[in-house]
Amino acid sequence: MVDLYRRGLAAPLFALPLLAATAPALQARSAGPLARLPVTARYQIGRFEVTVISDGYIDFPYDMFTGVTRDQAREAAEAVFAAGNNGVRGNFATYLINDGKRYVLVDSGPAGTVSTTSGYLPGTLEALGVKQTDIDAVILTHAHVDHIGGMVTGDRNNYPNADVYIHRRDVQTFTDPSIEARAPEITKSSFAATEQLVRLYPRLQQIDGDRQITRGISVFDLSGHTPGQIGVKIEDGGQVLNLVADMLFHPAAHPALPGFGIIFEMDKEAADASRARFFPQAAEEKALLAATHMPFPGVGRIVKDGGALKWLPADWSYVD
Repeated sequence: MVDLYRRGLAAPLFALPLLAATAPALQARSAGPLARLPVTARYQIGRFEVTVISDGYIDFPYDMFTGVTRDQAREAAEAVFAAGNNGVRGNFATYLINDGKRYVLVDSGPAGTVSTTSGYLPGTLEALGVKQTDIDAVILTHAHVDHIGGMVTGDRNNYPNADVYIHRRDVQTFTDPSIEARAPEITKSSFAATEQLVRLYPRLQQIDGDRQITRGISVFDLSGHTPGQIGVKIEDGGQVLNLVADMLFHPAAHPALPGFGIIFEMDKEAADASRARFFPQAAEEKALLAATHMPFPGVGRIVKDGGALKWLPADWSYVD
């Protein structure tokens, strides 16, 4: 990607009169749609360079939300201008972590499985100069298809050199035929994607509990949305970024309405309990968070607002 600042494309002051003088002479022409550029944002967490990569977006229909009525979900979205064409506009964020020695990918996006406006991760990695074969490890926050759909294309694994980490409970759940038989039809693709993941990744590691993946990168429990949803903590030099997956997905409802959920949550009571425990703790720690479905780049903090809590998007700056 071209760095406009380094290329010096900002016009010097002495050039402005010349530009003004020549502007009327420009010939009119039609301007077609521009090429789609990769959508990324970059953060520096100590020695870690963390690039947030959008794999696209989806509009979650208002009747998919739980704990509120359809109209309440719509009004909450419209209040913060988060409404899409047919529901709450949600991002599909993935994360590339670079410590100068290894590339660690967190989640792989839906890769077009649940939305026609997704599947951009491979092209974005290429634009960043990273081949899929360069990825050393993949951490999967949970086994829903919008987080693991990009792991496989056809019958081929996309990250053949990577150690893959996912919680054991999610693998057990999404490969259990009896659970699949009772599951809503909309979740069936997650079972199929998990079966492919297990079959095609011989270096898949089914993990339990909180643990360190590599120095400065660890995982922690966020179960409820799925039985084994995990968060990822990136920590170095006194700086911390917590990737919290689907703990938050609506900028008006979370954290203001802890009972606000979505039909994909496999245990709503446990998911509500996780949020009730996590939100005050995050506000107390002033922790920097990144949430998959929040408006891009989905990075911010939970802060105290009087007697309530609210989501405050974080600013981001260019990384040299």
